[in-house]
Amino acid sequence: MIVFDLRCARDGHVFEAWFASSAAYDEQRTRGLLTCPSCGAGEIDKAVMAPNVAPKSNRSVAPAEARDLLAKVAEAQRRALAGSRWVGGNFAAEARAMHAGDKPDAPIHGQASLAEAKQLADEGVPIAPLPLPVTPPETVN
Repeated sequence: MIVFDLRCARDGHVFEAWFASSAAYDEQRTRGLLTCPSCGAGEIDKAVMAPNVAPKSNRSVAPAEARDLLAKVAEAQRRALAGSRWVGGNFAAEARAMHAGDKPDAPIHGQASLAEAKQLADEGVPIAPLPLPVTPPETVN
């Protein structure tokens, strides 16, 4: 995992986000999947940040509390999505098809940009954002 300090273009809010790789950040930014948690702005860039270098004695081991917390978050995500089907970037199309009756209703999860989510809501398609970042099933947050 890699952590970036990000900044929204609208109000300059700075926040931290974790990605599997720099390429994952680039792909999510290009698809419009990144939004500011403070104001919802969709124009996000990397913020200038100082390197966070741990002392030599701590470089290879994260604090036990951090490891435990990450394990609990991953387990909560696994339980919450256990009965749901991953549809990836096709979330908006799948949700819209179910709402229109073209596909049977079923629990799904995937990725949608802020614009896609707003459009679904405007169309009356019932969706609920998840409190945790969602990744493909083979990836653990």
